[in-house]
Amino acid sequence: MEDFTFDPMDEETRRNPFPLYARGRLEHPVYAHRNLPVISVFRHADIMRIFGDPETWSSDFAMFIQPYLLTQPELADELPPFFATTDGERHHRQRLLVNKAFTPRMVGALEASMLATARELIDQAATGNVVDLIPAFTAPFPVRVIGQLIGVPEQDAPRFLRWSRELTESQVQGILKPPDPVFIERQITATRAMHDYFRVLVKQRSADPKPDLISALVAVEEEGAGLSTPEMLQMLTVLLIAGNATTTAMLSNLIVELLAHPEQLDRLRADHSLIPSTVQEVLRFSSPVQAMPRLCAKPTQLDGIEINAGQFVLLWIGSANRDEAVFDRPDDFDIGRTPNPHIAFGFGTHSCIGSHLASIEGCIVLRALLEQTRSFELVNRDPLPMHSSFVARSYRSLPVHLVPA
Repeated sequence: MEDFTFDPMDEETRRNPFPLYARGRLEHPVYAHRNLPVISVFRHADIMRIFGDPETWSSDFAMFIQPYLLTQPELADELPPFFATTDGERHHRQRLLVNKAFTPRMVGALEASMLATARELIDQAATGNVVDLIPAFTAPFPVRVIGQLIGVPEQDAPRFLRWSRELTESQVQGILKPPDPVFIERQITATRAMHDYFRVLVKQRSADPKPDLISALVAVEEEGAGLSTPEMLQMLTVLLIAGNATTTAMLSNLIVELLAHPEQLDRLRADHSLIPSTVQEVLRFSSPVQAMPRLCAKPTQLDGIEINAGQFVLLWIGSANRDEAVFDRPDDFDIGRTPNPHIAFGFGTHSCIGSHLASIEGCIVLRALLEQTRSFELVNRDPLPMHSSFVARSYRSLPVHLVPA
């Protein structure tokens, strides 16, 4: 049998990991890396088992996502762990509060303004013959949407895009290798800047509440429900980042995959009722988050492999979403696929809290693109520059010819 090596940092592997995922599922479903301190898990069934057992497989690893908590632990009071990288009561309490912003009713109330925003951005992008759709469209759109939900003025979106890039450029790299001290300091500086910004808005909402998440969290804090000011500021910070970075990737991947499969784009132009299933198929086929980490909390076994407490595992969502045991024709891009039980948003207690919002955003972006363009195509066949994080499947630039309708 040919030797199997899976290096998630390798550029060629990151561009097309799917053949290696397939070999991993078949030959090495639980793979202990030779030169990295992690174990990779490739099969859908194993990943679902891990998601369903948070007592064994912990999400309490904030110090690897926020490495300043490891190198400067005294910052924990000022810049506490992100709620998504906590477990137990702390996670449950904060997640319940965040749920207030992501109810179907609140998301539905934004749909008209989301469509107006998408149309405005496409109109602006279509003024030139060539446009890079990421800075012109797929990046500003979600940050304006999540900003509206949280309560951030629209004119401040550009600074949040800058902060978001600084905080996600080496996403979860600390799990694989010691974090770069320069990156740690940039992360601290950007986080403090966001806290300073939100502190002003919190003060304003305390005096003049509005129908947004900031006002809701201020009310909870003032009622003494156990949410500290640093926790609230950190919650707003991570929501604004998570609410735009992964959605930007998803929206960019929508366009990339439709352009790579022109017969499916023609099919979609002929039948707009396929918009929702197209969004779900892109989430499966080109998952914006390719891997999610978990920390083994107690000694266990997985497919006969002994795993010690304190060992990190990487759950390869991008592989699970191509698992032939779950999906018929897994490597075919089929915008009408049904059923489509992908796990692009994770599963269980730590599943993505904004999954409904992200799906709606994808539908609105596709609707606006189809209605307001006659065609769009890549400027050339050069490889698109990829995001620097090994867990992300996304791009830094997407230059296209955009022909308005």
